[in-house]
Amino acid sequence: MDISSNSKVAVVVGVGEGLGAALGRRFAENYKVALIARGDGVTGKLAEEINAGGGIALAIKSDATIENDIATTRERIERELGPIEILIYNGGRRPMGRLMETTTEVFEETWRLHTLGTFMWSKQVVPAMLSRGSGSILITGATAGVRPWPTSAAFAPAKFAVRGLAQVMSRDLHPQGIHVAYVNVDGGIDMPLLRKLRPNVKDDDLLKPSAIADAFWYLAHQDRSVWSNELDVRPYTEKF
Repeated sequence: MDISSNSKVAVVVGVGEGLGAALGRRFAENYKVALIARGDGVTGKLAEEINAGGGIALAIKSDATIENDIATTRERIERELGPIEILIYNGGRRPMGRLMETTTEVFEETWRLHTLGTFMWSKQVVPAMLSRGSGSILITGATAGVRPWPTSAAFAPAKFAVRGLAQVMSRDLHPQGIHVAYVNVDGGIDMPLLRKLRPNVKDDDLLKPSAIADAFWYLAHQDRSVWSNELDVRPYTEKF
């Protein structure tokens, strides 16, 4: 890995030890990366790893549901790394619960993280992208945003909403040179927490974080003549 100071900037919002970290590593191969999370337990170590390997990474503690936090974070990224070329919004909150098991607070918090956070972060990066006529916004989706389970009373509405936002943004921004895509991650992601919850799960039944990150990379570098606004990724054993 040998990233120059002239390299473009990719931002990953929502960096945990699974997909978020994989996205950070993949895009750090060719971009300066900003790693955003509400805590710094994962982002700090990941930034150290990337920088030690010859990349350029900046870890920032920021809350994607607070508009002032987002604005301050965007300004810092532009000041320390440069203009943002790619925004990856990887909201990860996934509460379980049926309608009567889900509190109003959990419902609203989930919507704020997935939908409102995507909206506010997009509003921060789009003006500069429009002025350049280029940029990509990639949004992590989930099965619940397409065919929800009864235990997704908070999660599914949030993912349906952010999927709708992605479609609106695609229609609005594609003709202006900004690529927007929603990635439906249809299945369980192979990460420590899921392995702990499902100790007997087979490797073939899980999506590899690095493979999902490759799909995001593909979307970010599609030729404009074939831009996708949605992409499904799932293990070959997954029923659909």
